[in-house]
Amino acid sequence: MAKILGIGSRVKHAEYGVGVVTNVTSELYWITFIDNGLETVTIDTEMEIIEAVDDEVDTVSFYEVEKTLRNLLKQYSDISEIVPIADKYKGGTLTLSPADAGLASKDIPIETFFHKIVMVRDRIRVMEQKINSSKNLDDQEKIDLQQYITRIYGSLTTFNVLFKNSSQNFKGSSK
Repeated sequence: MAKILGIGSRVKHAEYGVGVVTNVTSELYWITFIDNGLETVTIDTEMEIIEAVDDEVDTVSFYEVEKTLRNLLKQYSDISEIVPIADKYKGGTLTLSPADAGLASKDIPIETFFHKIVMVRDRIRVMEQKINSSKNLDDQEKIDLQQYITRIYGSLTTFNVLFKNSSQNFKGSSK
């Protein structure tokens, strides 16, 4: 089929029978068939068009574009996601006190420290992606390096208390 069918178009498929287009993506028709239920078929599948609906069809959804763009940015840039600090630490201070009482303590805004931790995590992720996509490393070398990265993440789990969302925590090996 050269023309993209709109939602509501009626078709007859050689294998599935008569159905109605219920959704369209950039690659697939979602068709509900009378005898076979919901099936997905590629846009270029040969079917008899019983009745074509000429609705405007957004063949690439905004969600698909946004997801693709987000993945590209994560993979090919140093741009980091927005990672919120746990509310209880907002505006707080990290104090480093030396064992020698005669020396001065160092106070660091906790947001500054947290930002550094997030940047370390983001750079480890970029390194992980570069290792995984490297053409110069064989599979065993990639596995070995991935195990080191997992151990690095495990060493950083102490800082998970600073993250507002647990989905953004460091995760090491679960041995």
